[in-house]
Amino acid sequence: MSDPIRPYGAPGENIARGGKALYGAPLGILMLEARFARTYGEMGHAGTWPFPVVYRIVRGASPNRVVCDVARGLLDDFIDAARDLVDLGAEAITTNCGFLSIYQRELAATVGVPVATSSMMQVPWVQATLPPGKRCGIVTINGAGLTPAHLEGIGVPLDTPVTGTEAGLEFYRTIIKAEKDDLDLALACADVVAAANRLVAENPDVGAIVLECTNMSPYSAAVQAATGLPVYDIYSMVTWFHAGLRPRRFAPGG
Repeated sequence: MSDPIRPYGAPGENIARGGKALYGAPLGILMLEARFARTYGEMGHAGTWPFPVVYRIVRGASPNRVVCDVARGLLDDFIDAARDLVDLGAEAITTNCGFLSIYQRELAATVGVPVATSSMMQVPWVQATLPPGKRCGIVTINGAGLTPAHLEGIGVPLDTPVTGTEAGLEFYRTIIKAEKDDLDLALACADVVAAANRLVAENPDVGAIVLECTNMSPYSAAVQAATGLPVYDIYSMVTWFHAGLRPRRFAPGG
């Protein structure tokens, strides 16, 4: 029978290690500054994650500025915000915009912890799983704005097929153009699915899809159903990333 007076054992047997401001949330997420609806299933909705996360909004980093203006002039702001998260206790950093792949190397070289800026980092991994003659394609929120520098920053082949949602009725208009705060989920889903269908129709050799935008993960299942292809998104990447920070413990012989 355990001693109720000493539930943690004798003094000196179990030491809680200090040195951080926050505990139990090893993953820090850099957020763009926006007011559109954050729905369950996407990165900015804390209920999406099966583990705690810590958010930090980068003031002045609007979706339009990051996606349409290559995050020009914002590198120092993202570095400072990432350092703040690390100072709070984050053991790794990710971001809520795939276009921040353009700063992958700088952030990883500066903040002192692992950094994964974009779900597009999965493209080389997914490509390695596909049979000969098949390749991975990308659905992005803004096909016109995704430059070779965004792909080179994370080792994505420059000939990777890409299709965007900028011609859609809802998704791009709400998230990038900030025409309104509310988001019609059915129309947003239709925009993402339409882009995926167009990607596959124009590139019959696409054997899997990576969704660049972190707001697309609620629609991954719909994309998979429409195309019949494996679909990877920010949820698949971040859950993998977090698994390395807190590996599952298995009982010996269990």
